Amino acid sequence: MAERDFIIVSGLSGSGKSTVLQALEDQGYYCVDNLPATLLVDFGAQLARRDASSMLAAVSIDVRNREFLAALPQALADLRQRYALCPRILFLEADEGTLLRRFSETRRRHPLTDDLAAALGESLLTVLRREREMVQPLADVADKRLDTSQINTHQLRLRVQAWSLASRHYSGLVLLLQSFAFKKGLPLDSDFVFDLRALPNPHYDPELRALTGRDAPVRDFLEKSPEVARSFVSLRTFLQTWLAPFAQEHRNYVTVSLGCTGGQHRSVYMVEALARLLAGEGQRVLIQHRELGITETLT
Repeated sequence: MAERDFIIVSGLSGSGKSTVLQALEDQGYYCVDNLPATLLVDFGAQLARRDASSMLAAVSIDVRNREFLAALPQALADLRQRYALCPRILFLEADEGTLLRRFSETRRRHPLTDDLAAALGESLLTVLRREREMVQPLADVADKRLDTSQINTHQLRLRVQAWSLASRHYSGLVLLLQSFAFKKGLPLDSDFVFDLRALPNPHYDPELRALTGRDAPVRDFLEKSPEVARSFVSLRTFLQTWLAPFAQEHRNYVTVSLGCTGGQHRSVYMVEALARLLAGEGQRVLIQHRELGITETLT
């Protein structure tokens, strides 16, 4: 089967763009880091002249090229009109606390921390906020926004690879079911978020506290609850009803996040139960338990 895909990776500095390019390169993409937006059309022209059956390319464009915001809209229009290329934009972001920590750990300069910023006495936080304002127009038109605040490098690689594969090798829709803890913040890249905190909490049972929703004693505890059973039926019905229309609208990736207080018991159990059911019906499912650091694919 012919493979054609052209991905533009952008987003906030420190959000993981280099990791994403490495993940795509491992999948056979020809990757270019920090391509000036003014050269994007020329790069697209080179791709258009290549064998269409082997076009897998990705470029990273960000604020290291100060002119990129002004040049990018016209460049994207030219790619579509002149070369029939339809690049997908993957936009990476993270919360301020995470970005501050990452820059502190790596001791790297932010690309906007130039002589002018130093002269004005701008803090790193001020620079981060300035960058976020600059790239917001690109975030608004991105095909996929991915928040990397609560995921590690390995999980980021898996998420990106699943997203890129969705349109190339699978004619249907890939569903990401992820569990999370409300006390650690909402996953910003969610299409749908469901709150499971009203369900019975195994945390208050000393014998279950250290276990997770993947362990049999916790599953047995939750499956005895009528509220859990009703929640499962409601979520199953919602997903079975709406995944098909999403696929018909040419969506290839949908993220559904289920949260509880600690992201350890109820949300983990429900993600696992729904994933097993839907995978058994032929749906391709990616599981992520954010607080447990677990990512798996079910086919």
